[in-house]
Amino acid sequence: MQIGDLSLQKPLILAPMENVTDLSFRLVAKGLGADVTMTEFTAAEALIRQIKKALKKARISDEERPAGIQIFGSRPQSMAEAARVVESLRPDFIDINAGCWVKNHCARFEGAGLLKDLPLFESIVRATVEATHLPVTVKTRLGWDEKSIVILEAAKMVEAAGAKMLTVHCRTRAQGYKGRADWSWLEKVRKAVSIPLIGNGDVVSPQDAKALFDIGCDGVMIGRGATANPWIFREIKHFLKTGSPLPEPSLAERTALAVEHLRSVCAHKECRNPVLTFRKHYAGYFRNVPSFRPARMGLMKIETLEGAVERLQRFLMENPEKA
Repeated sequence: MQIGDLSLQKPLILAPMENVTDLSFRLVAKGLGADVTMTEFTAAEALIRQIKKALKKARISDEERPAGIQIFGSRPQSMAEAARVVESLRPDFIDINAGCWVKNHCARFEGAGLLKDLPLFESIVRATVEATHLPVTVKTRLGWDEKSIVILEAAKMVEAAGAKMLTVHCRTRAQGYKGRADWSWLEKVRKAVSIPLIGNGDVVSPQDAKALFDIGCDGVMIGRGATANPWIFREIKHFLKTGSPLPEPSLAERTALAVEHLRSVCAHKECRNPVLTFRKHYAGYFRNVPSFRPARMGLMKIETLEGAVERLQRFLMENPEKA
């Protein structure tokens, strides 16, 4: 598949996730096999005003390329101006968020709220495309709810407006993350447009990724599946190549990567206590390790980098047979 100057073969893409896909996590995913990374979604208005926090969220590293910056907004002019700001950060492409289901954003016709106003959605895509020389892509959902699924109309519109790639999260806005993603719509979208199509939603195993490629997707985007199992990108590639599952990572590998990630978060994240923000990652690193539960409970009470690293390394020493 081709996106501007990017030529990608069945890429595995890390989905943009607020408060998750910061630089540290994106570098972990890249190291474990993600072909493309994407930033947390960033407000167009904040970028235009040069808000420091927004600019930092949108900053990418050469180590993670190819990488896209995702922006959102409800005003075509603001999205165009934000695209020009983002150009200076040198992403490989700019992605428009038309899939966020959070109530406050949707109420302002941002994110999935655009699915209630396709003419506005089209204006935003066209304005963004016309404002930059970078490829513009779009991530969206099936529709507002099950009674207003508009993905086929939206997909055709997005392509006509100049977008170079479309990612479809196969749920409606009303579903949020509830229920199963309906992948059957991907087959219909594939027939409706010629731009690269990326499947998203409920990809939690190598078999899931293969199923989306078999449907006709050009790439697969993985979000919560990657937070629950950072090794999923590596596992998918091994499965697609060999047809067999990859063994679970050793406890030593899990611990080493968790410590590396934690240190990176503490070095890069600007907040009151980065150690506390890392708590959501422990479950993913030590999934399927029942003996980790007591250690995790202890880690929930630790607020220093040194203390967290010591507890992780002690857990490894206490379980040499699993190392």
